[in-house]
Amino acid sequence: MPLQIRNLYKSFSALKIFENFNMTMHKNKINCILGPSGCGKTTLLNIIADLESIDSGTLVGFENKSLSFIFQEPRLLEWMTVWDNIDFVLKDIFPKQKRHYIITNYLKTVDLLEFKNYYPKELSGGMKQRVSIARAFAYPSDILIMDEPFKGLDNKLKNTLIKSFLRLWLNDKRTIIFVTHNIDESLLLGDDIFILSKNPAHIKKHITIDIAQKNRNIEKENLFSIKNILINSF
Repeated sequence: MPLQIRNLYKSFSALKIFENFNMTMHKNKINCILGPSGCGKTTLLNIIADLESIDSGTLVGFENKSLSFIFQEPRLLEWMTVWDNIDFVLKDIFPKQKRHYIITNYLKTVDLLEFKNYYPKELSGGMKQRVSIARAFAYPSDILIMDEPFKGLDNKLKNTLIKSFLRLWLNDKRTIIFVTHNIDESLLLGDDIFILSKNPAHIKKHITIDIAQKNRNIEKENLFSIKNILINSF
């Protein structure tokens, strides 16, 4: 069963964020929500995560689903090492030996195993975000929520983080709900791209990309034509 948001209404005082909003997202895909600042993207994530109440509507398929998160900031615990930051979210779920295997595997995948005993203050910003990506995948969630995790980064660092993310996701294709305002990020990652309007938000455009992420290049003609569609719909 897909994940569905049906007839969603949400307002903050007189400001209508969502009015009869409907959306269907597919499991084990990267569902990318694209839109201008202030259109309700983060509010939608908070509703999905049950951090924000709704006025009315129904969320279908989200019941009893566990969530993990990747935010714009790494949100690491400064007093814990890289290893312990990941172990912290696993210690009540898996025995020690299983945790050791999981953490080792994910730190290897993001090329940070040799930094396992470092503290966040000893890492660069990009390394911290790779730890947060590894931590989100290490946690056995059904849905991984990403709230603009590449925002404000230079292109070189952004591409490094996107590659780290894809290495993990291609080995563990759980459902991703990815919010961004960056068209190129949506093209590189999204299986389904939903463009939201200004509020009250509705879906202006929905595009499905059938090209495997590992084969995508935004300079190639097939993605370039999709990019033009997104630009004209933004």
